Amino acid sequence: MSQAIINSVLYSFLGIAILAVSFILLEVLTPRHNLRKEILENKNIALAILAGFFMLAVSIIVASAIH
Repeated sequence: MSQAIINSVLYSFLGIAILAVSFILLEVLTPRHNLRKEILENKNIALAILAGFFMLAVSIIVASAIH
């Protein structure tokens, strides 16, 4: 039972790390567009929704790969 909990926590952190790396990679691959600046300073809601869906899609892929 405790091994299952440890594995679950470990895979959760692994999934979060992969999600963070993919978001950072997206930032690096689009140098002309600063996503954080657009979302936080310019209040670009469409870009915020797109970034949210990107994170959701990557999360589903990571969850499927880990499962």
